[in-house]
Formats: sequence, C-alpha cells, structure tokens
Amino acid sequence: MAGHDTAKSSTDFVSYQLAAWAANLSYDDLSDEAIHTAKLYLFDSFGCALGGSQQHDVRIMLEHAKAMGGAPTCTIFGTSGGGFKTDPVTAALLNALCIRAMDYNDIYWKADPAHPTDIIPAALSPCEMLGLGGKELILGTIIGHEVEMRLAEFGDPGVREYGWHHATITCIASPLVAGRILGLTAEQIQQAIGISASPSMCLGAVTAGKLTNMKNTVDPMATRAGVEAALLAQRGYTGPEHVIDGKEGLLHCFKKFGGSFHLDMLTDNLPTNRRDHYKIIDCGMKSFPIEALSHAPLTAMMKIVADHKIDPDDVAEIKAEVIARAADILGDSAKYRPTSKETADHSLPYSLAVGLVDGMVTPLQFKQERIDDPALIPVMDKIKVVPNDEFEALFPKFQPSRVTITLTDGTSHEQRVDVPKGDPRDPMTEDEIAVKFNALGAAVVGEQACDELQTLIMNIENQTTLERLFTLMTT
Repeated sequence: MAGHDTAKSSTDFVSYQLAAWAANLSYDDLSDEAIHTAKLYLFDSFGCALGGSQQHDVRIMLEHAKAMGGAPTCTIFGTSGGGFKTDPVTAALLNALCIRAMDYNDIYWKADPAHPTDIIPAALSPCEMLGLGGKELILGTIIGHEVEMRLAEFGDPGVREYGWHHATITCIASPLVAGRILGLTAEQIQQAIGISASPSMCLGAVTAGKLTNMKNTVDPMATRAGVEAALLAQRGYTGPEHVIDGKEGLLHCFKKFGGSFHLDMLTDNLPTNRRDHYKIIDCGMKSFPIEALSHAPLTAMMKIVADHKIDPDDVAEIKAEVIARAADILGDSAKYRPTSKETADHSLPYSLAVGLVDGMVTPLQFKQERIDDPALIPVMDKIKVVPNDEFEALFPKFQPSRVTITLTDGTSHEQRVDVPKGDPRDPMTEDEIAVKFNALGAAVVGEQACDELQTLIMNIENQTTLERLFTLMTT
C-alpha cells in the first residue's frame, strides 16, 4: 500500500473520511443521550479545570504565556482580574492543561488509554474567538470523543504497547474538532490533520519511571497542535494527507514492528443522525484523582478496610493483583518512592498507602507535604503489586483487580473489583459530579459560582455565547 500513494486521490485516505464526517455533522444530528452525556463531561471537566488551575505546572505555564504575549482573544480558566486572555492556540493549551493537571478527568482505555476531555479546549477556543455558544461546544465535545475513542481502539496492540504516549492519537483528533468549529471544509480539515499529526507523535517516556510536568502536558500540547493546525489550514497551509494510512504515516511506521491496525474501526458506522450511537456514551469518569488503572484496586482495598474496620497499624501486607500493564506503569521502583504529584498519582503503592492511612484519596492526598511524609514509606513497602495473567485476558472489557490484606495476626481479607466507579456500567450521577466539582472549584470561584455553573453547564445548549461561562470560571 505504502508504495502507491502517488496514485491515490486525497479522498482515498482515512483522514479525508474523518474530515468529511466532522465537516458535515451538525448539532441537530446529535442524539438526546449524547447531548446529555456531553454536558455531564463538560461539567466534570470544568470542575477538574478549576482545581487544575491552582496546580504548580499550570501556574508555570501561565507565567510563560504571559511573558510570551499573544492577542487577548480567549480566556483562561481560574485566572484573576476577570480572566487572563491570550491567543486561541495558547488558550487551548492552558485550558487543556487545567483540565488535565490533576489527572482527574475522563478515561477511556481499550488498546490505548485516552482522556478525550483533554480535547474540549480545541472546541472552546474557536467558540470563544468566534462568539459561538453552547450548541457548538457540545458538538465539538462529541466529535472529539468519537474520534479519540475510536483511535484508542483501532490498534492491535495500541501505540502504548510500543512505548508511545496517547498524545499520538490526540494530535489526530484535535484538528477535527477545531476545524469543525472554525467551519472549515473537509479538504481543509484533512490538511489540518496532516499539519497537526506529522510533528506531534509522542514518546511514552513521559509516563515511564520518574514522572515530570510533561506527564500531564503532552496531551494538552496535542490539543494546542490541533487548534494551530486548523487555523493554518484555514489560511491555506497544507499537511500530508497520508499521515495516518500512507507512506511513512502512522500505520506504516508501527507495522514495521509487527503491529496491525483496523482502519474500519475509525470509519465504520460513524454517527450521522439522532438515532445513531455516539461513543461519548461509552466513556468513563474518575472518582479518584489517580491513574485510571489504580481505581479498581483502590476501590477494592477501601471496601475491605471499611467492611472489616481495619486499623492501618494491624496490616502486615497488601497484595494487589492487576493486569500486566498496570503493574508496569504503577508498580515500578520509582513508584515506591514518589517525590512529585506526577509520580504519586501514577503510583499504586502510594495511592493504596495513603488511602489506608488517611481513609480517603482526594486532591489533598497529593499535596507535596503529604507526598513527602516519611511515615508513608514503611506502609508503601508493605504493598506488593503483582501482574495476574487471568486478569490480562479480561482486559479491556473489564479492569479486574484483586486485593488481599493480610493482618499481623495472620488473618486475611480479599476483595475483587472488575468495574470501577465512573465506568459507564457504574456511572457517576450529576449529583456525584457536583460534589466533585464543588470540592475542586469552591476554593477558586466560590460556592455560589459553583452552583451557578452547574445550572449553566447542564443547560449550556441555551447559551448563545460562552461569555457567562467564562465569567463564572474566572476570579
């Protein structure tokens, strides 16, 4: 296939099929269930953004943006003085980083992990720039989820298994979102995909071993790339149309290592009307501010502790059986001695230890002074993270984990969890999201603003502009 790209028409590449679908989809094509679900994800994500706006990496990036300058066009969440404004490309990065910074937003994990709400700012910035409203924001959110989630499924194995990060797929999805909100043609959106994806593939080093600020930044950077690419394509800039399925494109390069990709999973049954199934309905949320595969074992441990009223001092050992990739990501040696939030929220030993000792795992448990507490070290050393081959065969349909707590008197208690809270099979309700939103946002914008934001976001299709949203989301 790769040797015959010169004979192929632009419309023969999968980038065009995706671009044509996005260009032609309208708000009126969306199902009521997809619209309602999108509003729940906006509600959850904007709560994460308020909490994230106070994180050190966001503050550093904000100061950098202020130093660089930029047309005061788009508003940054959680900023003061009525909201700091910058250009739409930088705003997409900063608002996506706000959403992502606490690792508390949505999760979809199949062949690859994905956080599709990282892409919401690819719709948000163009909407604000053009004075568009809630319907357009909902449309962009649903497009982003649809494409990102399909990209997370079409690899066999996914790019994560080759040592690459899922920002590699976000840089394909984000220009589709920005391009649609900007009103680009299918041809222009196809160019935007090429512009965005060709320089933005991302190494998995950002989530391996000791983690840094880049762990939460690469996906927002891929969202930024999509917005900039769409704006460039609008001016006539071009990119490789074959960036996904042509010569030396994504498939060609990864297939050299023996993998396979199912292109039909990207394009088959793309929803086009209210009767169709939209994939946003299948996404999940996080009830804990930790890496996704930590949720099931943490839920299992917390249930044992609650059911048996276990005193942390009586625990001799905690064995957490998880799938192999969870053990690799969450249980390597660096995760037993986390020194930063980025490493701690990807550390199963830390999450279990602090959950056992504190009785909860919230953003408070990822303050630097808590991470640095030496009293947690001997507790972490009691935890064994073990890959389970039986569980591996059940993933990704389930996220099976089994936790066994052995006490100093020899007594043991066991709990298995296959579906963590927030999974679409056990979804978070609007009321549960509101508790999370207020916990993250009240200290930033106040309780009254949080209440007003819930009402506004859950009725955002009635907002003809996003001006009121940004007023409430700033200080």
